[in-house]
Amino acid sequence: MKLHNFTKGLSRAGRWLAATLFYLSAIAFVWQGAFLPVAPAMAAPFTNSILAADTGDRVKSKVSEDTANTKDFIRDTADKVERTAKKNAAKVDRSTEDGSVAERKAKKDAATIEKRAEEDAARTQKAVDNTKNAVEKAVDSIKNAFD
Repeated sequence: MKLHNFTKGLSRAGRWLAATLFYLSAIAFVWQGAFLPVAPAMAAPFTNSILAADTGDRVKSKVSEDTANTKDFIRDTADKVERTAKKNAAKVDRSTEDGSVAERKAKKDAATIEKRAEEDAARTQKAVDNTKNAVEKAVDSIKNAFD
């Protein structure tokens, strides 16, 4: 029982020490920040607009590049799903040569999977385009704020 009381007190002391260190570090960061000059307030606005334009152009090109890569990935994934559905239907077709219910169902399922893969790919690509447009619009508005 005494060990429990000891660990309880040790836990309390640890929490108190952690809280004290946290508050002291917060005070140190706030205090240090008070002595630093505000760099953006002293910089020339002309320099900021050039930097913003250059950064904005780099962001836009990176977004376009990433969008193209993402669309390629989406298209590849849809193609792989379609190929897998066709392979599965072909396996069922080979295993049942008499046109059974399982064969018809496998072909119907393959067609459904292919259709849904195309729909999902189109929907995802549209979402990627919307995201790209939103990012480009945000970059343009930030660039315009510096002009």
